[in-house]
Amino acid sequence: MDGLAALLDGPRARGAFLVRCLLDPPWAVRLEDESPLSVTAVVRGHAWAVPDRGAAVRLEVGDVVIAVGTDHWSVADTPGAEPFARILPGQVCVTPDGRELAEELHQGVRSWGNSAAGETVLLTGAYLLEGEVSGRLLRALPGLLVLRAADLDSPLVALLADEIVKDAPGQDAVLDRLLDLLLITLLRAWFARPDADPPGWYVGQGDPVVGPALRLLQHHPERSWSVAELAAAGGASRAAFARRFAAVVGVPPMAFLTEWRLALAADLLLEPDATVAGVARQVGYATPFALSTAFKRARGVSPREHRRQAARDPGSNVAATASNTSQ
Repeated sequence: MDGLAALLDGPRARGAFLVRCLLDPPWAVRLEDESPLSVTAVVRGHAWAVPDRGAAVRLEVGDVVIAVGTDHWSVADTPGAEPFARILPGQVCVTPDGRELAEELHQGVRSWGNSAAGETVLLTGAYLLEGEVSGRLLRALPGLLVLRAADLDSPLVALLADEIVKDAPGQDAVLDRLLDLLLITLLRAWFARPDADPPGWYVGQGDPVVGPALRLLQHHPERSWSVAELAAAGGASRAAFARRFAAVVGVPPMAFLTEWRLALAADLLLEPDATVAGVARQVGYATPFALSTAFKRARGVSPREHRRQAARDPGSNVAATASNTSQ
């Protein structure tokens, strides 16, 4: 799998929180949920994305803002508006003084806000992506990025708006897939911008020499690759391939493979039925001991300690955000 696929195919890239926000002015919502990644799209009206640091940005219909990282920010009808609600970790909604608002602002299936109709309608999806595979991509993004409707040219926002209010069997899975597709579309559009600074492993996907080798490494980390085999896939000599790979991706081929294997292992180890031995086979280590040694050398903890740390951290469990139901 490539980097974008891995972002959305990890063990914690499912069960995203989804809600439709119906809002009449004046309004402002303070986002303090600290989700590693959230997506907010304007379906009707307008909104302002107001970061704690930096300039506010006006959003029109079809525009989407992606918030990356745990910094707090606000969305409002005008910059500087006082928030009537704060969204805390776990998607808990409270007033500025801490009184819970979930029932008071309930507006139907996956809908919330201070209005039954909404002069402004927003769609928000929040992911919990704590894994190392997704972290490689998230570290390549700015804290707050805005994509305009004209740049996206996609029906996905409108389709998600239609589907989010349906209460049918399997609807949560449908919404997850739609949000995944929207996120992939947004990230592709962002990385295609001339002012973007995509990571080397993303740029390398389109390189005629490096791309074939990257795809082999990402799809088959369990194989014992050699630089010669990878060079042959790109139609280059061993030396020329190694130089080009390091120049485009930023690290030599075997260093990339090691990083990729350990990133995959970090995610796979958090699967409920995973064993160190099973994960070692999946990511190309001959024995559980070999994986444990490499994992601890790179990350400072053993695979078992990594699992225990994740279990102690509620934010690493997407099940904790299963509030994206039709309550």
